[in-house]
Amino acid sequence: MNDVIIIGKGPAGISAALYTIRANLKTLVIGLNDSTLYKAGEIENYYGFPQPISGKQLLENGEKQALRLGAEILEEEVIGIEKEDVFVVKTVKGNYRALSVLIATGQKTADVKIKNINKFEGKGISYCTTCDGFFFRGRKVGVLGYKDFALHEARELIPITNDITIFTNGQTTEFSADSSELAGKFEFNEKPISAFEGGDYLEKVVFQDSSEYPIDGIFIAYGSASTINFALKMGILTKNRAIVVNENQETNIEGLFAAGDCTGVFKQISVAVGQGAVAGRRITEYVRDKKRNM
Repeated sequence: MNDVIIIGKGPAGISAALYTIRANLKTLVIGLNDSTLYKAGEIENYYGFPQPISGKQLLENGEKQALRLGAEILEEEVIGIEKEDVFVVKTVKGNYRALSVLIATGQKTADVKIKNINKFEGKGISYCTTCDGFFFRGRKVGVLGYKDFALHEARELIPITNDITIFTNGQTTEFSADSSELAGKFEFNEKPISAFEGGDYLEKVVFQDSSEYPIDGIFIAYGSASTINFALKMGILTKNRAIVVNENQETNIEGLFAAGDCTGVFKQISVAVGQGAVAGRRITEYVRDKKRNM
């Protein structure tokens, strides 16, 4: 059992970890090397560096610092969060439990450029199997994606319907070895998609070769799970596709915190680090109170 799990190992997540570790909280950081900072060749506006530093080096330095202090860091893709008696963070390789969770995933958005995708949102296109799967009982549905997150969402639909196709939109699948058995449960369509078509509601997928595929519903799980995916499934309050937090980085769910770009703030390293520090302090207070009352 962890005291806190931090999802995301960018500036906000690692900053929070530095505080929780030094407060003697068992801290697990889970994330992929997918921060947009990796693309930053030179950073000149972050305090304390007389010479420019690359985003890659800054991220690596942060991880080394957290590891030196005693953090555990796992390079795994988080595909879900649930709250039972404690929080359960799900990855492809396993489930991890904690008294509190910090979401520090940045503000990644699925880059899906398919005609009419916005038109049919809520009318056959959904971003949340937990929220909307019920409406497609026994119907013909698809999941749009090509990574482990898409498989996870498809699995969530199995109790609802046995007619599930995963559409990769021309992308090569990137499933982990742990997901190979699960992948065998589904049909795959790898054609590039041109458009979603229908009347008042989604009716079909149209491919770039002009062929068509009748469908009742499509669940978007493109790339890795994003902030908005976590929010929809858990009922986290959002505004403009960002997580709403108070001055202590607390969400509307007790014990669940958020920091950094995923909260919709000014996208700067200094801001993310500052929010991470605030979150780390408040998480420490929350966990200590929780343990006293257990």
